[in-house]
Amino acid sequence: MVARPPLRLSVEAMGLPDLPEVQAIERLSFTTPWPPHAYRTELQSNRLAHYVVARADGRVVGFAGMWLMVDEAHVTTFAVHPAWRRQRIGERMLLSLIDVALARGAREATLEVRLSNLGARRLYEKYGFRPVGLRPRYYSDDNEDALIMTTETLDGAPMQARLARLRAALEAAPELESPDDGPAGDRGPAGGA
Repeated sequence: MVARPPLRLSVEAMGLPDLPEVQAIERLSFTTPWPPHAYRTELQSNRLAHYVVARADGRVVGFAGMWLMVDEAHVTTFAVHPAWRRQRIGERMLLSLIDVALARGAREATLEVRLSNLGARRLYEKYGFRPVGLRPRYYSDDNEDALIMTTETLDGAPMQARLARLRAALEAAPELESPDDGPAGDRGPAGGA
């Protein structure tokens, strides 16, 4: 058996040509996916929105988005194709969103996550998000509650030290491995990470 070379991952701004792959991951990741026109509208007319995609050798394997409102970055969506999960792709996208939030002057980041989504919650906690409230019956598909999470001050010394440590660990992590059965996903604030 010949070993496959590791795949290269990049995180970059989402563009209109990415939407078919984003929608496919959306349908695999959420029981109530956003309608097909939602991302197009976000990209074309929401000046508060910033969306990224994660690519493995040119193929979209994840996406994430946030709105930057005054001094708050609110994560709106987060998903990794199911076949590509558990390879730290979500971590790289979250770090990318935090970097953009910092560059644009956000003081904190917030999000909602399903109470049952322990994997996503652990990721967010690792990156400094902490529970601050609950939105009862937030998710329309099953009326599950959402946990509201927020960070400490993004440009504060404790958060900067955390981000530097986590960034170094990501840079030292092994490259991606191609799953045998194709791409995969998670959804953060709306459902998983």
